[in-house]
Amino acid sequence: QLQLVESGGGLVQPGGSLRLSCAASGFTFDYHVIGWFRQAPGKEREGVSCISANSGRAEYGDSVKGRFSISRDEEKSTVYLQMNGLRPEDTAIYYCAAERASVRTILVCDLTATEYDHWGQGTQVTVSS
Repeated sequence: QLQLVESGGGLVQPGGSLRLSCAASGFTFDYHVIGWFRQAPGKEREGVSCISANSGRAEYGDSVKGRFSISRDEEKSTVYLQMNGLRPEDTAIYYCAAERASVRTILVCDLTATEYDHWGQGTQVTVSS
């Protein structure tokens, strides 16, 4: 059974920080790319960040560059998303997702949602005063 479980969401004031966690189980975590995506009501799913399986290189969506940081802990099979300088427009449900690493993505991950096969249930992030 392959599972991805997000946690760490909540309510935060503008300018605040949150750290999201994505705990993986039931598959070979070391060989999978992990991505974070978000979806706000009435809006399309957006790629936030991803991290490669081998190189550890990360990619970020333009709207979060310089504010968010992704990391992975192989021992804990967990990926984290540190979110700083949060803005109201960051409000969304945040999902983590996994895809089997390919020759290409083992070096540079992909922020295209349709490339990911496994998804968590999401965690709500609300940025409001």
